[in-house]
Amino acid sequence: MSYENYDPSFPDQPVVDMYLPIWARLPAFRHKPAFIWAEEGAEGPSFLTYTQLNSAVHSISSALSQSLQKGDTVVILCQPGLELVEIIFACQRAGLIAVPVTPPHLSLANNHNHHHFVRLSQTKPCAALATRREYSSCASNRLSKLLEQLRWIATEDLTEQSEHRETSGYEGCRASEVYLIQYTSGATAIPKPVQVTAGAAAHNVRAARRSYDLHPNSTIASWLPQYHDCGLMFLLLTIVSGATCALASPSAFVARPRMWLEMLTEYKATCTPVPSFALPLVVRRGGGTSVLNLKTLKNLIIINEPIVKPSIDEFVRVFFPFGLNPSCISPSYGLAENCTFVSTAWRSGGGGFPIHKNLLPSAKLPTSREEIIEEDIEIMVVNEETHEPVDDGVEGEIWISSPGTALGYLDHPSLTREVFNSRLRDRVASCYVRTGDRGVVAGKERYLYVMGRCSDVIKGAVHPHYVETAAYGSCPRLLRPGCLAAFEHRGVVMLVAEVLKPELEDNALVSVCEGIQNAVWEEERVEVGVVVLARSRSVPKTTSGKVQRWAAKYAFERDELKEVVRVVFGKDGCKSTVFGGRVYVKRVRESEGQGILLAGNRLSLQSSL
Repeated sequence: MSYENYDPSFPDQPVVDMYLPIWARLPAFRHKPAFIWAEEGAEGPSFLTYTQLNSAVHSISSALSQSLQKGDTVVILCQPGLELVEIIFACQRAGLIAVPVTPPHLSLANNHNHHHFVRLSQTKPCAALATRREYSSCASNRLSKLLEQLRWIATEDLTEQSEHRETSGYEGCRASEVYLIQYTSGATAIPKPVQVTAGAAAHNVRAARRSYDLHPNSTIASWLPQYHDCGLMFLLLTIVSGATCALASPSAFVARPRMWLEMLTEYKATCTPVPSFALPLVVRRGGGTSVLNLKTLKNLIIINEPIVKPSIDEFVRVFFPFGLNPSCISPSYGLAENCTFVSTAWRSGGGGFPIHKNLLPSAKLPTSREEIIEEDIEIMVVNEETHEPVDDGVEGEIWISSPGTALGYLDHPSLTREVFNSRLRDRVASCYVRTGDRGVVAGKERYLYVMGRCSDVIKGAVHPHYVETAAYGSCPRLLRPGCLAAFEHRGVVMLVAEVLKPELEDNALVSVCEGIQNAVWEEERVEVGVVVLARSRSVPKTTSGKVQRWAAKYAFERDELKEVVRVVFGKDGCKSTVFGGRVYVKRVRESEGQGILLAGNRLSLQSSL
């Protein structure tokens, strides 16, 4: 079906939910699927047409309005699926502040649900929305006690209480009102609650719609978490574009990565977002016998900066025979403080990208006055200390100014002023958001490259992902890809890496550590002082797959890493190795070709660091 009558500039509404009734009334959209639940295991994919979604949203919002007041905060504890989509839009139409979170595993120990304690204590919701099954699964622990203080509303009851009724005016969230509490990823610090207004979110997804050239003929496929960040943004982006979106859960992708490629094939997807770490995973585990056809894909949106070129090249090489067009690669940049989307380097009909230090660009900045006027998301690279713009080619902190900027952090006024209200020195200009990311603008076409996090920089100049990449390349057969963390501890560069075969002999493990140190020095000229090989799931990550180097450092300091071996390389030629809590120091005498083993304890090693 074609939608030639669609005007890209219409109907721009102040909040995303107001698009739904418009699409539901248009004959060409009434029976058009808005969302499809494409996860395997069900009896065929279920779907929601625009009419069905609008009716369900109105019904649920009416039921919520009977028991809650406009402006109340509610925590949404629903599994990924179409019901979660309905409830997120219904909360906006009811004028509620939604806090979507992953349902807790109440049968697990309390430390596994720590982030739920934090979210509940910070957002102070008055009610929780969940299925009866989720509610009945509460066990007798601290989290369930906290949840019992809330008013529980069964989602099954919401869809049964009211029928769809047209109203004379819109009574949901206004553009200036907060409709969502979205948490930061936690890549550099404990996740912070960001207050997102309905108007900022609408502007943000309209900017993304224009940048990705999305329209009603577009079909999106996404397995990203629907609770926050890019996964949530694409729910809104689907509605603003009048498109169709096929959804699945992150767990389904992790269990069988080829499922994502099969979604792209079955639904003839034109657009799909994917974290950069997932591409090597698909290359390794994406095999199968099902027929793939990726010819329809126009936007393979790569998120999770920095975006390293070799992993992209390998993915394109493997799936080019299945119709994957290299020009569909869309390296992009975003953060929660700007309601997710900031920029993409992709341009319709464009070709390849220039490369800077083995990275792909995440934006193309204006080169003329006409382009400056056209862009409404301004990106600057600024000196972190002086707050002055740096010249192209000089690395600095990325600052952004946009109508899609979030309101600030909940109950963090001083941090909000520091991050959301920064100004350039000696200039009368609007406020900027400090992203905490380092970037550089390079080339005459002024491409922006996101180099890494400001707080992760090692020795004042080295970005840890380069160290991690060199370390992994030294022994890819034995190290888990994407599961390495480099950081600085008391002036010493450390690297933690998950090992695939922890049962290897001690000498083999020590050889892996030596290979890591040599490779990092040869490629990056960085002296690694400590290498820790750890068991699976030792390197902390965010829900979107970003390595939490700060958390890895914290776990090391608290002796919480599941270490297999630790090797300390001393400047005096000493090499200390830890096995099972014991430290063995080997002093290599090059002239004699022999060594002396001395026994010590772990505490003495830690104190020396």
